[in-house]
Amino acid sequence: MNAATFKRLVLEGELRQAVASGQLRAYYQPKVRLADSVLVGAEALIRWLHPERGTISPNEFIPIAESSDLIVVLGNWMLETVCRQLSDWKQSGLILLPVAVNLAARHFHSLALADQLQQLLENYHLPPNGLELELTESTLLKGGTQPETTLRAIERLGIKLAVDDFGTGYSNLAYLKHLPLAALKIDQSFVRGLDDDANDRTLAATIIALGHQMDLLVVAEGVETEGQRRILLDQGCDIAQGFYFDQPMSAEAFAARWLKPANPLRPIAEGKP
Repeated sequence: MNAATFKRLVLEGELRQAVASGQLRAYYQPKVRLADSVLVGAEALIRWLHPERGTISPNEFIPIAESSDLIVVLGNWMLETVCRQLSDWKQSGLILLPVAVNLAARHFHSLALADQLQQLLENYHLPPNGLELELTESTLLKGGTQPETTLRAIERLGIKLAVDDFGTGYSNLAYLKHLPLAALKIDQSFVRGLDDDANDRTLAATIIALGHQMDLLVVAEGVETEGQRRILLDQGCDIAQGFYFDQPMSAEAFAARWLKPANPLRPIAEGKP
């Protein structure tokens, strides 16, 4: 226990240094429309490139950040980084699509989040629909009335909201239906078993039907096989992301592989200037 505690303390200290010394990166994973695999957005995912140990998995450092104030620091860093990147893409003449950032519960317990987002949009001259926020069911259900107040303030800014990892918590549907949500994300634990688990297929179909009944888009994460893609398409899922379409990648790679010019030059007809 002492060794585990010491390891956590060391990692927390190194993570604080990582924020200050530029070791963090935002990677981007495409989100595509299932009907035709057209790009409709991306999710920004944090990566830690340690100078000695290489890439450290978020599964290792996010729990440590959540147990301290670091989770707010990381969330603020992601928001700033994504907005700066969107501004760079815009200035480069690329088509902007919504980029989603997953924020921890602590962010939504303060109305200051809406003011922070408005300031970021103004600083980087971004439209509100260029940014999306994802939050978990537990964020909504454990925070009393404050998250709802914050979400409504964010909605008034024009920023869309999605519930991440839907189906893994204990949703109060009567509460959820009154919130200004735009999408539900099917947790990848259900998507993983679609090919060979009838229960997972039933759960996915139920979530999709529920989302549509609430006039929400439904997004499946963790899609890795053609079988999973086809089942989700047949069930009516709207959007998907996962290794089947592409892996998370650097901003430069994402722009090169997925983004298009906002005003592409039209081809000149033969014989005409």
